[in-house]
Amino acid sequence: MKRVVSGQWIVGRKKTAPGAAPLSTNHSPLSTVLIIGYGNPLRSDDALGWHASRLLSQALTGEGVEVITCHQLTPELAERLSQCRRAVFIDADAEGKPGDIHRRSVRPQTPTSSSFTHTCTPSGLLASAQQLYGHRPRAIAITVTAQTFEFGETLSPVVSAALPKVVELVCEWVGVERAKP
Repeated sequence: MKRVVSGQWIVGRKKTAPGAAPLSTNHSPLSTVLIIGYGNPLRSDDALGWHASRLLSQALTGEGVEVITCHQLTPELAERLSQCRRAVFIDADAEGKPGDIHRRSVRPQTPTSSSFTHTCTPSGLLASAQQLYGHRPRAIAITVTAQTFEFGETLSPVVSAALPKVVELVCEWVGVERAKP
């Protein structure tokens, strides 16, 4: 497997033809676990998804796991979601005590607005995957309550301390052994 870096970081993708679109697929459907870490890497704790994705891309072993890091969820992710068995969404949260980790099932829910702009949600993407491509994965969201969303390139100490547990929860849920250091 070859690591591909483009507008979105895609780790663990199989080789694609030169010039292929970053989200195109050259593998059998329903063969992967998709992990999507997202947020703004310039807004302190909002970068949780980015940091978790980086750690997960280093920690995961075996084929069939793909990690995508992006600023926000976009409609184009629905196609990729339709081609995997399981999906994990990782993001910072504004609700709760800073550092608290939340894990919840994600169910498809059609957005109330027909606009697919900055408001794509995990639930909306699952609904789109089902409606447009006929399949949606089983999915969870793992969030950590942020302490700050101020401008900055580092996580707060409390959110940084939660990162190893986030990696552990994701690895347990997808059933993948962690690589040995």
